[in-house]
Parts: sequence; structure tokens; C-alpha cells
Amino acid sequence: MNEDARSGEPVRCDVAIIGGGMAGATLALALDSAGLEVAVIERDDPGNWAAPAFDGRVSAISAGSRQVWQALGAWDAMAPDAEPILDIRVTDGDQPFVLHFDHNELRGGPMGYIVENRDIRTALLDAVANAPRICLMAPRAVDAIDRDGAAAVLSLDDGGEVHALLVVGADGRGSRVRESAGINQTNWHYGQGAIVTTVLHDRPHEGTAEERFLGPGPFAILPMTDDEDGGHRSSIVWTERADLVPAYLDLNDADFNAEMTARFGDHLGGVRATGPRWSYPLGLNLAESYIAPRLALIGDAAHGIHPIAGQGLNLGIRDAAALAEVVVDARRLGLDFGMSTVLEDYQRWRRFDNVALAAATDVINRVFSNSLSPLRLVRGLGLAAVNRFGPARRLFMREAMGLAGDLPRLVRGEAL
Repeated sequence: MNEDARSGEPVRCDVAIIGGGMAGATLALALDSAGLEVAVIERDDPGNWAAPAFDGRVSAISAGSRQVWQALGAWDAMAPDAEPILDIRVTDGDQPFVLHFDHNELRGGPMGYIVENRDIRTALLDAVANAPRICLMAPRAVDAIDRDGAAAVLSLDDGGEVHALLVVGADGRGSRVRESAGINQTNWHYGQGAIVTTVLHDRPHEGTAEERFLGPGPFAILPMTDDEDGGHRSSIVWTERADLVPAYLDLNDADFNAEMTARFGDHLGGVRATGPRWSYPLGLNLAESYIAPRLALIGDAAHGIHPIAGQGLNLGIRDAAALAEVVVDARRLGLDFGMSTVLEDYQRWRRFDNVALAAATDVINRVFSNSLSPLRLVRGLGLAAVNRFGPARRLFMREAMGLAGDLPRLVRGEAL
């Protein structure tokens, strides 16, 4: 079923996924692995997902997300381009207090990986193309969704139709699927923007990720694989006041490097930006419901959080793993997995995890994104206290690795 169907006959499948990004593709592969027929409808041309030009964007992949992709056969293709995160260092400005996470403490391998988005998308696209029960329909768009019958009917922009027992919205923060279902969301903007680019530095990073809390917001240094010439690379996510972001983006190379280096420091020797500069506004959005009759939301369509902990994509991967498990288990029992009573299990499973992490990142960002001296002292003492208290430190590490709580089978590295 992995051929794009344009015969004029409706495409009939078990699940139709609108949005072929990283969360949507992961869900498709999970369902395919359990024998379900899946249609993936994507507005963009798949050729753009694996464009050869490096666009500078990376994702932090938790150990749990790696296990999902390993179980689905997609990890090996991206592993050579994945930089292991062996240590994480958290500091508050120029204070001497440090919170240090060392992967050796849990004896479970790297805490996560930094992978270029193009490498993730290429690996997932190749896996989807080779999946026997996935029909990738791209570039195509959905004009309307009728969910009133025993199956949902999707009307496409080219006049085609897709019939499915379940529709999944995996189409991002501005989800049209969510809007078409009349699902409201809570959202607000932080008045911050993130500047993202790749930097070259003289000394190797040794697999260390850094989070530095500065007045305008966090400044993250994420270790990447060396480039083709052996140059040592990291990705930075530089949070600034939203009104100042355009001015920083417009700086010439010398001035941009000077501003960036003042925040980066000299612990890795000389540092300079390379490649494009990207920016995006920072905010929080939480859908009031993840489900409706014959419909479920995953990933950013259901929740979008501050990147302060690098967990946004990982939440979407856990959504995909949990929804796949609920759907597959219901199907094995002979149930209609598009019914609200089945989908409520998915919502109960994922909503608490997502809301709790959204609240935690919101509080951390608000508490640390200022330069008030008394509060800075309390923050520093708090970092030092957690660093000294082993059980708390290890709990934070397991949360960051995506290995805490009620985990779907795929996150545990098990097959559906």
C-alpha cells in the first residue's frame, strides 16, 4: 500500500494520519509494524524533507525515543549522524553553582542524542517508503473531514477521498485538524524568540550539553557530530527578547559572533557561527482535548512547550507510541478503535505527562528568565542542592531520558 494512490477510487485504510512529520511518520511505522493499513497525508513535498542543504536545525532525542525508533527499524539509518549526550551541565549566569548530570551514574548508555532534523526525516521517510502497509500521499492536502459515520471520510484537494476508522492530527501547532474538530486550546506567548544556528569551536565538546540561564532566557549548547572536515560543531538555541531577535539576526558575521561568544564562553576555544540563522517565537499551547469521535491529536497539534528542556519532539514520539498501543490492543480485542471510549484511554495516558512537563518548563522559564539578585541566589542554591542530592539528580536524569513513568511498550524497546 506504499504507493501514492491516484486512481480515482477512495483509499481505504485503518488509520489516516494528517501530517507526515517526525511524530506522524513514527505513528505510521508503529501501526504498520502491527499489521494496520495506514494513509499518511502530507502537504509538503517529501523531497523537501531530505534536502541536501543543511538548514542548521537539530533535535534532542531522548533515550526513550531512540528505543522507539530502534524497535521500528528506523534508528540504524540515523545513528551514524547522532551525537550521544554523555553529560549535561546547567548553570545560572556567572554564578559558581553547577548542576551536573553524568550518564555513567545510571549505567544505561547516553542520556540522549543530538540529531540533525534532515537526518531524522530522511531515515523516517526511507522507512515509510519501505513499509508494506503505508500509503504516503504527498504533496496532498485535506479539504474536509466527515466523521459522522461508521468511518471518517477525508476529502482531498485533488478530489480524492480517504476512508478510515480513525483520523490522527499530526499537523503541528497550527493544526487544521484540531480547528476543524472545534477543539479549543490554551496558549500564550513568552515575549521571547529563539535564535538557532550551528557553531564551530576549536576544542571537542566531549558529548556535553549545556544549559545556561541568562536574563533574557536560556542559552543552550547542544553537541553535534564533527563536520566532514573534522570541525567540532555544536548547535545553539539562544533565547532573547522577541523584539530584539530581528536585530541580532541582521548583524554582520563579526558582530553576531561577538554577541554569541559573549554568551557561549571560551571553554571550547574560539567559536564562530556557520550556516544559516533561524528564529521562531516561543510560546505554550495545550489542546483542551486530544480526542473527538474518530479523531486523535498527537505531537504539536496537541501540545507545544518551551524548548528549555529539549523535550517537545520526545513528547510527540511518546504520544505516537501510546496511541499506537491503544489502537493495536483494541483491534486485537475486536473493538472499533475509532470509538471515543477507546480513544479516552490514550488521552488519559498522555495528558498528565504532557501537561506536567508543560507546566514545569513554564515555571522554570519564568523563574530563571530574569536577573533579580535575590532570586538568582535562591536559584543557584537550588541547583547546588539538587546536584548534591543523588536521588533527586537521578530522578531528573530519568525524566530527561524519557524513561520515567508509565511507558508504552515501544518506549521500553519492545514490539507492539
